[in-house]
Amino acid sequence: MNIEFIIIVLGEPYSTFSEIIGKYFNKNKKIKKKIILIGNIGLLKKQLNKLNNLFPINEIKNINEAKKSLVNIINVDFKFKYVFDKISSSSNSYIEKSFKKSLDIIIKNKSKCILINGPISKKYFLKEKYLGITEYLSKKTKSKNEVMLIYNEKLSVSPLTTHIPIKYVAKKITKNKIFENIYEINKFYKKILKKKIKIGVLGLNPHCESVDKFKEEYEIIDPAIRLLKKRKIDIHGPFPADTFFLNKNIDKYDVVIGMYHDQVLTPIKTLFNFKAINITLGLPFIRISPDHGPNSPMLGKNISDPASFFYAMKFAEKMK
Repeated sequence: MNIEFIIIVLGEPYSTFSEIIGKYFNKNKKIKKKIILIGNIGLLKKQLNKLNNLFPINEIKNINEAKKSLVNIINVDFKFKYVFDKISSSSNSYIEKSFKKSLDIIIKNKSKCILINGPISKKYFLKEKYLGITEYLSKKTKSKNEVMLIYNEKLSVSPLTTHIPIKYVAKKITKNKIFENIYEINKFYKKILKKKIKIGVLGLNPHCESVDKFKEEYEIIDPAIRLLKKRKIDIHGPFPADTFFLNKNIDKYDVVIGMYHDQVLTPIKTLFNFKAINITLGLPFIRISPDHGPNSPMLGKNISDPASFFYAMKFAEKMK
């Protein structure tokens, strides 16, 4: 890898993302890599101006024109009436074009690019076709095993299943899925971050116990862990989720694998607040998403917390 460009898709036009990037680029003037925004320049400038967060933006047609000293943007057409408005399906085509343009650039220059995307509305943009942007990007890039990693340098977590109803979780847990996800995570840390890690795996049931004859911990999770140990991966578990996130436990591990979304995202957000980022593994490139949504209630108020985007940029800037 030789990361030269950070491609930032602005995402939902009526989100707090313009406010957040305005706060970042007004504070951080010296950027190591070339920044390329993908979105509508007219709306972005008007939103930044209204929020008193305007910064110099260099409009370009392709990445070869990008300047390191400026924040560059490739414009995507979008007809808008108001500077800030309610989220609706009227922006779907614009968001789709923004992602397509970014993916076209990245696929051609994938060893040089990292993708950061702003938030989108699952209700309007994904329309229940995809569980989340993780799955959307996986489909668009024809990837087979996307993995969600919520990253913090002290402790990261990964849910085996992502945005699915809790009643379907047990059916989606397989030895193969556990093996593939953890193998992908270990490879990312070893090859990209150059770090040897210790992994803890949580059970599915309370206290890793079940009144059913079929116990996922014994029949699925433990056999997968034993198989991964044979591949010389430093992995342990399954552990009861209710007591795992005590300091004496989490200080011993780098990554915690949970069986479902809130089992690991609730504690990681409690521990680090917005100082965590969503990294999608298993794509032909590295994709990062700040850990916040469109945040409609704070739209145009200039009070959003930009910490997760700051953390995303810090991570992206370090990538080589």
